[in-house]
Amino acid sequence: MTTKYGQGTGQMDPAELRSIFGANLRRLSRRYQSVAGLCRELGINRTQFNRYLSGESFPRPDVLYRICGFFGVDARILLEPVEAIQPDNRDLFSHPAVSEFLGHGSVNVAEDEFPSGFYRFSRPSFVNDNQFVVGLVYVFRRDGFCFVRGYEPKEAMRQQGLQTDAASREFRGVFLRQEQGVAALIARHKALTCSFNFLSRVSSYENNFWEGYATRTVRESLNGRRAARMVYEHIQTNQRAIFHTARHGGLTAREDLHPFHAKLLNLDVPFR
Repeated sequence: MTTKYGQGTGQMDPAELRSIFGANLRRLSRRYQSVAGLCRELGINRTQFNRYLSGESFPRPDVLYRICGFFGVDARILLEPVEAIQPDNRDLFSHPAVSEFLGHGSVNVAEDEFPSGFYRFSRPSFVNDNQFVVGLVYVFRRDGFCFVRGYEPKEAMRQQGLQTDAASREFRGVFLRQEQGVAALIARHKALTCSFNFLSRVSSYENNFWEGYATRTVRESLNGRRAARMVYEHIQTNQRAIFHTARHGGLTAREDLHPFHAKLLNLDVPFR
């Protein structure tokens, strides 16, 4: 029996498989301005990624799994045109029930209003009145939306009796444009709780600070906060600050806060 994929074998020729995969990967990659940036997001060597794009090579199963998860497709990317396997794109913000209330204007967060890159943030701990959370988040844009990604401190997760592995600590969210700043809806991986953040730019020497607050979707408790002030500092060009925060971020004492962060947090003024 002869098929269009091979001579009497019923199987596709490896060269044709590589060609289909390369073509699909090129289509998926067109949405990204920088191939180098895409490779960093995927954690794949640029030279090897170029071999995938040109149809010269197949990815290993673990790399294929990573690629499929990133682009929201499945392993049929090896066999069929990508248009045939991508799920229908249901954009919540374009739904007629909310499009005139939470539509394009709210999701279109301009780069000059809230730049992409790394941010250092500080806020009081939700569960310990004497501690503060200092962390690093990465803000990025994809398909016209502004997203954020980061990790909860291990100590904070442990205090709440939660798992402390990287997958459990990771959180992601989306930013929305607001009249006086930006708002974000953020959740941990597969969690049914989330936090709402609001940030407004404040005057500073480099114009790179935002102040606001974070709230979480939990019941009222006598032993913890549901809302707290928060400060974001854009540190994209400060490699030293990025590495220092990545290594030493977590729970900290008041006296160890960055001085300007402490000032913006108004630590001696009740939050309202």
